[in-house]
Amino acid sequence: MRYGYWAPVFGGWLRNVPDERAASWENMSRLVRRSEQIGYDLTLIAELNLNDIKGIEAPALDAWSTTAALAAVTERIELMTAVRPNFHQPALFAKAAANIDRISNGRLALNVVSSWWAKEAESYGLQFDQHDDRYGRTQEWLQVLSRLWTEPRVDFEGRFYTLKDAIVEPKPTSTPQRPRPVIYAGGESEAAKTLIARHCDAYVMHGDEPEHIAAKVADMKARREAFGLPPMRYGMAGYAIVRDTETEAKAELERITTIPGLADGKPPAGFANFDQWLSGTQLERELKIREYSVSNRGLRPGFVGTPETVRERIEEFEAAGLDLLLLQMSPQEEEMERFSAQVIRPS
Repeated sequence: MRYGYWAPVFGGWLRNVPDERAASWENMSRLVRRSEQIGYDLTLIAELNLNDIKGIEAPALDAWSTTAALAAVTERIELMTAVRPNFHQPALFAKAAANIDRISNGRLALNVVSSWWAKEAESYGLQFDQHDDRYGRTQEWLQVLSRLWTEPRVDFEGRFYTLKDAIVEPKPTSTPQRPRPVIYAGGESEAAKTLIARHCDAYVMHGDEPEHIAAKVADMKARREAFGLPPMRYGMAGYAIVRDTETEAKAELERITTIPGLADGKPPAGFANFDQWLSGTQLERELKIREYSVSNRGLRPGFVGTPETVRERIEEFEAAGLDLLLLQMSPQEEEMERFSAQVIRPS
């Protein structure tokens, strides 16, 4: 198993715990530099201009300038940075990303995200496509990117992009094992899964139970084989709480999932919006609260308990076909140290 984590571009990843650390370059760079010393393989740097976790007026670090800076001050860790095609003209992005990959000596990876947040696009004057058009744009964007990174000159005329005699030099670092930056992507619709199986290298999923992950992995393997392409990598989001006893772990779970004002009928506005969004689902209310508190369904995998319990749970996901965990923890620096010492590198 490879171990990755969500970089603190918002300061922290808990919606109802306000006193996590500040979103700052100082905190980010210290954590990432330390993480590669204690056994983490990868960091995921999310790309959102508005803060989806702490509220839209809260600070949010820019993903790509942060990645360029991290490329220069780290040595080993893979920098998987989210990219939203409607944020970036593909030829200009190909040029900038190739340069960052060179700075990092071949450690850049992409997490391609077909934008879902209409409010953000509207705020920044960006194009926002409806669902299937998002994947149409993403497919074209990836085709342009791949050609610019492998061909000397590119002409392209599509529905969303037109290029004439485009040149990207220098190109990204290339080796037989990694001919270009690895492309990760996630999505659960038919359009998303078809695009990912055909154009990406790795499939990343929200947190879930091992049996559901195994079914998703099997489905994507079949799609990949149908295209005659080599095997993919598989990753999943998860939130980890590791304690010496189960009682301590459950107490921490209670702390991070307690929503101020909910018992008095005065929940925060963010929860009211979330509750309305899920009103048509069959989720139990307790599960709704957990889904709100921790993003990306991070509590579903069940990485909560003693080191032994969490290691056994991880083995179940390895058996299901996973080879990468994308972890969230809080407070992040302290918990990442604990997870490394007790789960990744137990004595």
